[in-house]
Amino acid sequence: MMKTLWSLSALVLLSACQDEIGTQAWCDKMADTTKSEWSAQGAMDYAKHCVLLDAVGSEPWCNSLADKPKGDWSSNEATSYAKHCIF
Repeated sequence: MMKTLWSLSALVLLSACQDEIGTQAWCDKMADTTKSEWSAQGAMDYAKHCVLLDAVGSEPWCNSLADKPKGDWSSNEATSYAKHCIF
């Protein structure tokens, strides 16, 4: 039981080190990765967040979200704005 708990804790801690999908750091990491190593979901996320839209946390993204009425923000947008644009 204790071994399982430690393994689960290690997994959670290590997964927290990954870049958030759509952030500029994630886009840069994906651009440096060979295309053959991308998953289908990774390619779709890259196209959506790095090609079609501004990367989450980038200055244009923060500015466009600041111009958007706060009532129209999703909870993910509000969290990402606080994490990347304020702090």
